[in-house]
Amino acid sequence: MTNDNTKIAVLIDGDNADANLIDQILNEAGKFGKVTIKRIYADFTSQQMNAWKNQLNVYAIRPIQKFAYTKGKNSTDSALIIDAMDILYSKTVEGFCIVSSDSDYTGIAHRIREEGLFVMGIGKSHTPEAFVKACEKFTYTEILFNKEANKQKEEEIPLAEKPETKTEEPKID
Repeated sequence: MTNDNTKIAVLIDGDNADANLIDQILNEAGKFGKVTIKRIYADFTSQQMNAWKNQLNVYAIRPIQKFAYTKGKNSTDSALIIDAMDILYSKTVEGFCIVSSDSDYTGIAHRIREEGLFVMGIGKSHTPEAFVKACEKFTYTEILFNKEANKQKEEEIPLAEKPETKTEEPKID
């Protein structure tokens, strides 16, 4: 499937992704190779994108500004798809991670797989099945959120209060 030398492009639909999970998202994508391209597509003039603005420099994510010219419509989906096709044909990566819960990316996921490249998705549990199935691997953000919550709980427990874990040697008869 993939290995440590596999180059992965992470393309994030900013309208459909949680900025608080960016560390977990990049770690999840990194399990399948080296993340070499990180881009997020959104209208950063929107108030709801403020959380992402703070993460861009911290995680070296390239923002792709797409203005919402019509109320209720945005051009982020088409920009992400066009960039994915450009990256696909540039042959600079061997895999993609599309971060969204939007079924609009089903077609591009199919196209990437037809080229023989790895494609994974990361999105919410309500992501349409068509997009989930079009990806070789799909991770729900609720799982990533639970991992983060558990990690934070562990960090909050003082060392003296943490239960000891015992490992027993197997008995050989």
